[in-house]
Amino acid sequence: MNGKIPKTEGIKYTGSKLLLLPYILGTVSELPVQTVLDAFSGTTRVAQAFAQMGYDTTANDLSVWSEVFANCFLVARQPAAFYKEIIDELNALQGYRGWFSENYGGGVTSVEKRPFQLHNTMKLDAIRDKIDSYGLAWPDKCVLLTSLIYALDKVDNTLGHYCSYLKEWSPRSYATMKLLVPHKFPITTKNKAQRSDVFDAVKEYHDLVYLDPPYGSNNEKMPPSRVRYASYYHIWKTVILNDHPLLFGKANRREDSRDTVSSSVFEEYRRGKSGRFLAMEAIERLIKEANAHYLLLSYSSGGRATKSELNDILNSNGKLLKSVEIDYKKNVMANMKWTNQWTTSQDKYKEYLFLIEK
Repeated sequence: MNGKIPKTEGIKYTGSKLLLLPYILGTVSELPVQTVLDAFSGTTRVAQAFAQMGYDTTANDLSVWSEVFANCFLVARQPAAFYKEIIDELNALQGYRGWFSENYGGGVTSVEKRPFQLHNTMKLDAIRDKIDSYGLAWPDKCVLLTSLIYALDKVDNTLGHYCSYLKEWSPRSYATMKLLVPHKFPITTKNKAQRSDVFDAVKEYHDLVYLDPPYGSNNEKMPPSRVRYASYYHIWKTVILNDHPLLFGKANRREDSRDTVSSSVFEEYRRGKSGRFLAMEAIERLIKEANAHYLLLSYSSGGRATKSELNDILNSNGKLLKSVEIDYKKNVMANMKWTNQWTTSQDKYKEYLFLIEK
């Protein structure tokens, strides 16, 4: 690796690994690997970087919007000019009041809190219907949908998620959204975009599997997770499917984003019958079942209550080759000694990377 970090794109996202990319790529570049699986791909920033670094990359996530991003960057092969011609046409469309405006658009003087101002949801209604009319191949349609989501993300009225909206309109919400061609780097590797259960995804062999599970909340007085990704980003699913779903609550969430419907075992912090945390049991199972030579695991300091158990899991399921601590406040990295000091430290704003050879 020459030290240059590839350009990646993404939306505002809880748990984004943008700042971690130099450390992830620096660790992976030392390994004799060609095929990699980004098992919890999210906005696909890590998968985008892997592909640009020359790895055959599989981006996997249960979220339909993640699959769309992965198809946009890793699979779609038309030249930028092909997409620009269509995007120019979409930007020129006259907006109208449709389903999105009815449910997610608000006027400047509106009392009801909404994620977007009406002038942008009217453009959304027109653009989204037009995209369906083109009859494009799925990867090419994903480029347009990614462009649309990125444009909306720049004019929203939120703090970065869609479970609640700002009372006063954010400055950016007054701007008129404009679609741009996503950063389409040349595809030189064999890539896949998939939406599989992660336990199925890791059964297929890859030289390296990168694991970035969400982890449950470390506060037992709080709900079982800090973040339910299906609820935080429900709007993106609706923009992609254009299915006009049943909605509920003040935020007009999709019915299928309710915690009772869309929760993940990796978002659970409750204890199972064994007395162990369900999320930790799931992580151990995933590490055991991963069909790979190497595993690279991300861990955030917000889940520190599970450190001791994670320590045991890692050391009993392979050879720990490297442990890295990243301090975002100081922008420094340090190789750690694997001691009880880590499991008992009250660290804040830190990320960890653990490289395991199975």
